[in-house]
Amino acid sequence: MSRKIFVNLPVKDLKRSTRFFTALGLAFDPRFTDDNATCLVIDDGIYAMLLTEPFFGSFTPKEVVDATGGTETILALGVDSREEVDDLADRALASGGSPANEPMEEEAMYARSFQDPDGHLWEVVHMDPAALREQEAAPA
Repeated sequence: MSRKIFVNLPVKDLKRSTRFFTALGLAFDPRFTDDNATCLVIDDGIYAMLLTEPFFGSFTPKEVVDATGGTETILALGVDSREEVDDLADRALASGGSPANEPMEEEAMYARSFQDPDGHLWEVVHMDPAALREQEAAPA
């Protein structure tokens, strides 16, 4: 059986969140979409369920964290190139997201981050396979 991951994220305004992620070029699965939730398709087997805060709260007795004031998780998305990192981060910022951290650049990795309109932190990361092989081959 193949595994899938469904990350559940509380959102204040489901329509605003849907517009934001649509502007990033992502799609939604209408089979799992209604007035309380929508299923953001990130890739085969990777989904984010965007749930209105009251609906999200119905799944837990714990307080729902306001991501604009606290961080519970950072969602990291690996992509195929530096250009894709920049493209996705730039689209996020142009579509209502806000900067989260300075870009990170190391020998084998390039990453940029942003906050979605609800304050959830996202990182877009490219790992350079050639640079990783060079690091592995280098004497310790």
